[in-house]
Amino acid sequence: MILHDLTPGMHPRRVRIFLAEKGVSIERREVDAAGGANAAPDFIRLNPLGKLPLLELDDGSTIAESLAICRYLEALYPDPPLIGRTPREAAHIDMWALRMDHELSQMIALVFIHSSDFYRGRVEQIPEVANWSRGRALQTMSWLDSELARRRHIAGEDYSIADIIAQCAFVLGKAVGLRISPELAHLSRWFSEVTARPTARA
Repeated sequence: MILHDLTPGMHPRRVRIFLAEKGVSIERREVDAAGGANAAPDFIRLNPLGKLPLLELDDGSTIAESLAICRYLEALYPDPPLIGRTPREAAHIDMWALRMDHELSQMIALVFIHSSDFYRGRVEQIPEVANWSRGRALQTMSWLDSELARRRHIAGEDYSIADIIAQCAFVLGKAVGLRISPELAHLSRWFSEVTARPTARA
């Protein structure tokens, strides 16, 4: 397998942390997205949307989208479990993973896309979208703080893909001034713990 990667990217970071938690090492190929390599014909043949990460399998087929890649890797390497051991656990973790993706990760990504210098001139930036998304992200952070008052990790007591999604979102959030307020004590505690894991810098 080959992981087509983008080191600074939020979604590629999810897969790298997931692999590191599994103790699995596979070949990585860095894609120069800033230089447009993800829009080159050779890459578009692998992923028509030109997005990263992308997992290329030994038979030449590919899997795009970070959550789909992680689910495939979970099936190959079930230990330690990051998406649950039973159908009920898997559904519960999926629920929280989707919440973190929709309510936090996507909101922070929209702030980045519509306000950062990186995307200036690449896409039409709409300040109102950035402002609205920032407000939604802050609301989610407050809600998540109250949830984490009840348990150690986002989907329960054990670390899971839901935590990976959220921690990667908060890393991107730093680039657009969306940092966790010290007043959010439970969320701050959680972030300190997950970023202290040996896999956090994968």
